[in-house]
Amino acid sequence: NKGDNTAFKEAANSYNKVISTEEQSGKSKYSAEPKQLMVAMTSDLVNSAVEDNKNKNYKDAAEKLYMSYAMSPKDTVYLYFAASSAVNGGHYDMALEHYNKLKEMGYDGSTMVYKATNVATGEVENMDQFQRDLMIKSGEYKDPVDERTPSKRAEIVKNIALIYSQLGQDDKAIAAFTEARADSPDDVNLILNEANLYYRLGDKEKFKSLMADAAAMAPENADLHYNIGVINMEQNNFEEARVAYRKALDINPGYVNASLNLSTTYVNEGNSLIDEMNSLGNSRADIAKYDELKMKKDELFLEGVTVLEDALKANPDNQGILSQLKNIYGALGDTENFMRIKKLLGE
Repeated sequence: NKGDNTAFKEAANSYNKVISTEEQSGKSKYSAEPKQLMVAMTSDLVNSAVEDNKNKNYKDAAEKLYMSYAMSPKDTVYLYFAASSAVNGGHYDMALEHYNKLKEMGYDGSTMVYKATNVATGEVENMDQFQRDLMIKSGEYKDPVDERTPSKRAEIVKNIALIYSQLGQDDKAIAAFTEARADSPDDVNLILNEANLYYRLGDKEKFKSLMADAAAMAPENADLHYNIGVINMEQNNFEEARVAYRKALDINPGYVNASLNLSTTYVNEGNSLIDEMNSLGNSRADIAKYDELKMKKDELFLEGVTVLEDALKANPDNQGILSQLKNIYGALGDTENFMRIKKLLGE
């Protein structure tokens, strides 16, 4: 029964008993046969796990792959695939156990790939070393290349950090991120994930410094600059937020959310003056101060308008831009433009 984990477990246990008994006694009357059957069963297990993964039965797949590893511990790649299946199914405790085991055993996971170019088609093909060498001798293939695939170690350490973070085990996550960063100093996503952990922990300063590291490493990543803008805006660092949003828009001029938020920095700064305006009295000095603040507020609102009117040229039907424009024109008391935008919104 290829799909039943229990049947696989029972058979594997029986075979293992025969093999270990005979190994202890030094007699091998039956163990050659169980060993062959174990190989066949491992193959069935792996094929069954492949089907489970296709059908999104990730837990079953992970269990079968782990069983394959348990039956053939030299095939550590099965343990690696078991961890991947567990992650795909959201079974983080199971995945963590497997990844930690891989890390402890120093699993590398890189393999040699043997390539050659098919003379007839010009295509580069992968094959095993023996076949590739034969094909080169036959003259049907040329340009042999031996290539080592990248190590999986960095990915394993990174996944351990992400899982600890997911499980809310923050101290362990921080330690794992430190190790992962040492392993893969150029991995921008690793920095972003670590930054998100610090953000969740409320350490905004550490978040900002990590985001700055990431931005320096990937200066052409518009989303990165946008996220830096969001954090600065939350802390009312309007100038820093604007620099970040403008960088995002330089890279991707059609970045609607960056335009909306850039405009919002001006609106928020303008709104921050309203409390002070409302606290003023009726003296001549207070009235003069009120007029000065109102002018400053309106100027900020108009800056916000300029950003959105520019964005509207590239995105003439964008509801978010139109709604925000309507609100700002309403706040400015600009009836003509308010009605124009209302019409564009179909109101």
